[in-house]
Amino acid sequence: MSFQVSCSYGPGRYDPSYEAQGNDYPYGLVRWTEQRNFEAVLQLLAAGRLQVGDMVSHRYPIEDAASAYDVLANGSPMGMILQFPTSAEPAAPLRPDQRTVTLADASGSAAAANIGLIGSGNYASQILIPAFKKAGAGLISLCSSGGVSSVHAGRKFGFHTATTDADALISDVSVDTVVIASRHDSHASYTIKALELGKNVFVEKPVVLTRNELSAVVSAYHAARSAEKAPILMAGFNRRFSPLVVRMKSLMDAKPDPKAIIVTMNAGNLPDDHWLHDPKVGGGRIVGEACHYVDLLRHLVGAPISSVQATQMGAAPGVVIREDKVSITLGFEDGSLATLHYFGNGHQSFPKDRVEVFCGNSILQLDNYRTLTGYGWPGFSKMKTKAQNKGNSECVAAFVAAVQAGLPSPIPMAEIVEATERTLDIVDCLNPRADSQSS
Repeated sequence: MSFQVSCSYGPGRYDPSYEAQGNDYPYGLVRWTEQRNFEAVLQLLAAGRLQVGDMVSHRYPIEDAASAYDVLANGSPMGMILQFPTSAEPAAPLRPDQRTVTLADASGSAAAANIGLIGSGNYASQILIPAFKKAGAGLISLCSSGGVSSVHAGRKFGFHTATTDADALISDVSVDTVVIASRHDSHASYTIKALELGKNVFVEKPVVLTRNELSAVVSAYHAARSAEKAPILMAGFNRRFSPLVVRMKSLMDAKPDPKAIIVTMNAGNLPDDHWLHDPKVGGGRIVGEACHYVDLLRHLVGAPISSVQATQMGAAPGVVIREDKVSITLGFEDGSLATLHYFGNGHQSFPKDRVEVFCGNSILQLDNYRTLTGYGWPGFSKMKTKAQNKGNSECVAAFVAAVQAGLPSPIPMAEIVEATERTLDIVDCLNPRADSQSS
């Protein structure tokens, strides 16, 4: 059910801290906020002290709604009411299990990797769900906050149930694998709940937003492993599974020399008030997106990251967000060096991703996950794919195969933790006074 009002003005209007985050103004300082204004009107209506009957100029039964809209389009009605038939029978009380609806028979579930997926946004519906279905996972339950999108996508792809209750999905005994593709600030809590129940977890990046969350996830993971539940935890770091990256890695492994790598990410601009910029909700673009390349570089080099440096664009008039205009330098224990240019102020006509590797008097260049070119690279000149392939399907397929065969995670837990820690180090470099433990 949705209740819609035309306006609710008062102190707090257009203040994101008040409207989106729920930080109320002190009652003694601001008596009439947007919320309190609205509450007062509702209380007056309920007590019969605010009379609104004269504001209604037209009433139509729902069967005659077309006539009502004709009047609305051609006249100037004060207020209109569409009347629905009422039942003499009292409505049955709502039950908690009514937050979940059955969509299809569950007889087609897989022997393992029976998934409950939290989040049914564009990425989940267009990329993740088709990939899990193609990989042979059992589609048990799909969760969304509002319910409409999970019902729509659930019917389309053949999920057994749709729900708005994420906790119930995680606790469902028929779900052995939880896939988390919800808003970033929920990733850690859902991961911990699933691990505590011994469920396998595939969590989209970022795994966490803070060091405290990372510590809690690692503790939950090791506790589950100690209890012999042996769940797999895997982050959605899909780029290392791209066919061109797989080929790139094999070529690099054949050269023992330290590598120098330059990554250019034309990330594209996001509005200054986009949720991803909010450190408590999206984590910022470094934590929320650049973590992909921290993992990719760690994977390509094949050695732990030993040092982190980062510089962001300086303060300037009109520049509100600076964390998406950053140069990052990573040092590795084998002597390799990588520089990541993450820029959100470019143009979409320019390719989004480029990776250049300099090693042993040879060069590899990966362009937008479509072309890999070798310059002076022994035995290799060029490899192309028909379309851009960032490894999304391959990443999911590797995870599902590991779950079904009882194998370790395709991405070692230690590397997931390392990539996350180094990403948080980058944020600390950019904001040296920030407390990453609690921010």
